[in-house]
Amino acid sequence: MTTEPSCKDEARIGQKNKITRRWAKRGTRPVALRDQRTASAYIFGAICPKEGKGAALVLPRCNTAAMNLHLAEIAQAVAPGAHAVLLLDQARWHLSNKLVVPANITLLPLPPKCPELNPVENIWQFMRDNWLSNRVFHSYRAIVDHCCYAWNKLVAQPWRIMSLGLRDWAYGF
Repeated sequence: MTTEPSCKDEARIGQKNKITRRWAKRGTRPVALRDQRTASAYIFGAICPKEGKGAALVLPRCNTAAMNLHLAEIAQAVAPGAHAVLLLDQARWHLSNKLVVPANITLLPLPPKCPELNPVENIWQFMRDNWLSNRVFHSYRAIVDHCCYAWNKLVAQPWRIMSLGLRDWAYGF
């Protein structure tokens, strides 16, 4: 049996979205639309940086029930005979005693207030900078569809997951 460190986190994506920097011709001020409505969805994402793989769900809420669904999704993505050690922050729903943790996953909480230790934070930043920011979503369905599009685009680039997610301390290189 092989054991692979994996990482997970959630990102809220919604109508009240972030505005990020963009390249523009000197002397111009490009317009960036900003929406004041508040519909949003959460991408529950997990990556295995060594393999360049990811598993995600786009869900309406961030809670223990959603976390259970995501753990089941991750368990299906773990290679047969392998075991995933899932690094995660200490959010309330990550450590709930109501979690149903599959047999092929072990949860390993990171120290509190250390988001820089979780490589998925880099994934969120990359996705926001490239596919999720500077947009106006006209409906909740549009948010969900675009989150799915962005995640699928990411997992189609395993080298990107590897370059953003590998950490020497996690793999002992």
